[in-house]
Amino acid sequence: MKTYKIYNSSETLPKSWDALTSHDIFLQKKYLIALEKGTPENIQLYFVGVFFDEVLIGVAVVQHVKLYLEDMFRKSEVSCIKEAFQKMVSKVLKGNVLVVGNLTHTGQHGMFFNEKKISYASYSDLVMEALNALKIRIKANHNKTVRLMIFKDFFTDDILYNQTSVFQKHKLHQVSVQPNMIFKVPSHWGNINDYTSELKKKYRDRYKRARKKLGKIACVELDLKAVESYNKTLHKLYLNVSNNAKFNSFRLPENHFLSLKQNLKDDFKVYGYFLDQELVGFYTLILNGKHLETYFLGYDSKHQYSNQVYLNMLYAMLNFAIEYQFTHIVYARTAMAIKSSVGAKPLAMVMYMKHTNPYWNWLLKPVFKLMNPKQEWEERHPFKDV
Repeated sequence: MKTYKIYNSSETLPKSWDALTSHDIFLQKKYLIALEKGTPENIQLYFVGVFFDEVLIGVAVVQHVKLYLEDMFRKSEVSCIKEAFQKMVSKVLKGNVLVVGNLTHTGQHGMFFNEKKISYASYSDLVMEALNALKIRIKANHNKTVRLMIFKDFFTDDILYNQTSVFQKHKLHQVSVQPNMIFKVPSHWGNINDYTSELKKKYRDRYKRARKKLGKIACVELDLKAVESYNKTLHKLYLNVSNNAKFNSFRLPENHFLSLKQNLKDDFKVYGYFLDQELVGFYTLILNGKHLETYFLGYDSKHQYSNQVYLNMLYAMLNFAIEYQFTHIVYARTAMAIKSSVGAKPLAMVMYMKHTNPYWNWLLKPVFKLMNPKQEWEERHPFKDV
């Protein structure tokens, strides 16, 4: 018999959870514990186990998100037209949302099942049953109505998880989102010089110029003690970047990076940029098997352009991947043009969404399209023609 069970805490997950999810650190207990301890204030985590005769054969990570206007749109000074648009969007999207996946990271890190033990259709049916049960529980315990359900981040060429007919059965809309920028690292590269030797002259000169502009700023890895010491500064620098985003669904708490370092240890890297012993920027990495996952970063805006801090961070991430022989760098879905100029390629992604109100569900897709317009950008081709 196939059943599901909902867990309120990662501490109570079955012992077989990690064995089933060993391929993805974002589904492992140590990451889920870290995320729970450092989760944004408006997010609560639940975990779904799918069983066949009491054997765990599938998992899903669900985030209960309380989404409101001040969370979504950070800019306080907007025109009357923009303010009216924001209010319209908030009517459709605000409130309590259940997300199967991870809002704090780009990629399909919310679902996994043993395809030898259960079909994707049956597994998805059980996950949907769990979502409906959570919706009832949230209403009973908190008097909050879940208005939106989201299955987050599927590559368009993923034939196993991105099965449109399965989601259409549950009346979910497929919506396009910005692509995930991914760098496939050639296996023959042994150091950063191998990378620069394959660049066109324009991009090789750009690399040299960026490195020179970094000037006296030094990049240093922060250990656990240092992360704890610079905790407040890291958060402040993160907010400098996060608060300039046009749309956000959360704000990381102050202890987020510390929680990840405490729990992931060497699988979570924090690199600080120092100028005259002052921390003026940082970036973070999560080591996920052979995939190097770029994570949150931050910087002092006055050094961003003069020292090309962000571009240098992208090069530093690439250098780390080459040095430690990662096969892919997941650069995520922001700043696509500059990531493309480094060599990352866009991989198309979609999400599936459903509003619990039939009328709003009818309007959901066009409203989301207005809120998340396709960004016009020119893909760069930095490498020499083969």
